[in-house]
Amino acid sequence: MLSLRYLRARRKEGFISVIAGFSFLGIMLGVATLIIVMAVMNGFRAELLSKILGLNGHLLIQPIDSPLTDYDAVAKRIAGVDGVKIAVPLIEGQALASSAYGATGVLVRGMSEANLRALPSISANIKQGTLEGFDGGSGLVIGKRLADQLSIRAGDNITLVSPRGAVTPMGTTPRIKVYKVAAIFEIGMSEYDSAFVFMPLPEAQAYFNKDGDVTAIEVYTQNPDKVDQYRAAIDKAAQRPIYAVDWRQRNATFFNALQVERNVMFLILTLIVVVAAFNIVSGLNMLVKDKGRDIGILRTMGATRGSIMRVFLVTGASIGVFGTLAGFLLGLVVCLNIEEIRQFISWLTATELFSPELYYLSRLPAEMDARETGAVVIMALVLSFLAPLYPSWRAARLDPVEALRYE
Repeated sequence: MLSLRYLRARRKEGFISVIAGFSFLGIMLGVATLIIVMAVMNGFRAELLSKILGLNGHLLIQPIDSPLTDYDAVAKRIAGVDGVKIAVPLIEGQALASSAYGATGVLVRGMSEANLRALPSISANIKQGTLEGFDGGSGLVIGKRLADQLSIRAGDNITLVSPRGAVTPMGTTPRIKVYKVAAIFEIGMSEYDSAFVFMPLPEAQAYFNKDGDVTAIEVYTQNPDKVDQYRAAIDKAAQRPIYAVDWRQRNATFFNALQVERNVMFLILTLIVVVAAFNIVSGLNMLVKDKGRDIGILRTMGATRGSIMRVFLVTGASIGVFGTLAGFLLGLVVCLNIEEIRQFISWLTATELFSPELYYLSRLPAEMDARETGAVVIMALVLSFLAPLYPSWRAARLDPVEALRYE
């Protein structure tokens, strides 16, 4: 009762009430900001990981010593390994894609229709055209952002220029060929939607001078995080010299940078909660000085030092506890509606927040991790109980004679 009365300061103690209010807001905003930022960082990583691993294999098999002419047999043996979902032989090469309205560099991948359909990131995101008859024709499947850049649609023509064409007495001449766009996909990751072109495997072999050969075999496993467990069995199933690179090695720099950024953001934003805890300390110190007469009277009436300490401990801790709970609820609401909030702010400011060209994703993701959120809440609660300890100890140590002498 005393603690709640001290939180509702009278008019002459209004300044102390303001400090308590700011302490509450500081804890609330600190906890909410920490939860929101960590959820966005988790969502960003998970979304990028799903996009990257949805299009790129978990393990890339490349030949050693001799070309991969036996790719069909090798792919079948690897696909039979326990834990492997699919093994995709492919040809990969760079080219210049152009139309009457523009030109840009692209990464051309040659693969079969069956393997293309086995990639949900492509087959489930066809926006125009169809994959029907992909193997039998010479049509290409391109990304939506590439189609927009070149101002073309499904059914239009696109020209591919490769620097490695036919060998003539005058040297190697570029290979220029016109293709029809069979389908347009949209993954939602601008880097892929603007740079990837899929071509039928036989056509890619002819275009890149890979007669009966492929560049590599991409292996998709049931659990990308356990790719090391499959590596030995895959090496044995290949039955030929191979060089295997997993997705972590291929994207190590990118994901390490994300992890470092995530850890640094956590440390920086934790300081907001710590500063708010110091506000609780300063506010309670002022309250102890202001309530010196009350403490003296309570002590002369028989209140123990422990009772006085508990009064101020509950006063300070309640600010932190309620601030933490309010921050958790605010963070939860923002995380669940973050894309709608982004769109509203973009509309309000007439600017594009979270540009796909910079962040690679077309939407702002947020994925709350229960353990991480729990750690944030527990840390804030611990600080909330530690902050009032010193002011409460000072209140309990106050001599009632000294407190009443000058009153």
